[in-house]
Amino acid sequence: MLKSNLLLFFCILLFSSTAHSYIGPGVAGGFILSLIGILIAIIAAIFSIFYFPIKKFLNRKKKIKK
Repeated sequence: MLKSNLLLFFCILLFSSTAHSYIGPGVAGGFILSLIGILIAIIAAIFSIFYFPIKKFLNRKKKIKK
């Protein structure tokens, strides 16, 4: 049973044909916008990690000068 399933699987892989499909502009646009959204979220996370400690340090430095 297992050997016949493996043989069938490899035969399907060897004799498969290419698929001629069309990705419309809506799907491609959604994909591009989702990638841009992920990149913006990563940049915002990195910015927030560095921004708040620097802001706290600068505020502390201003209080010491006064």
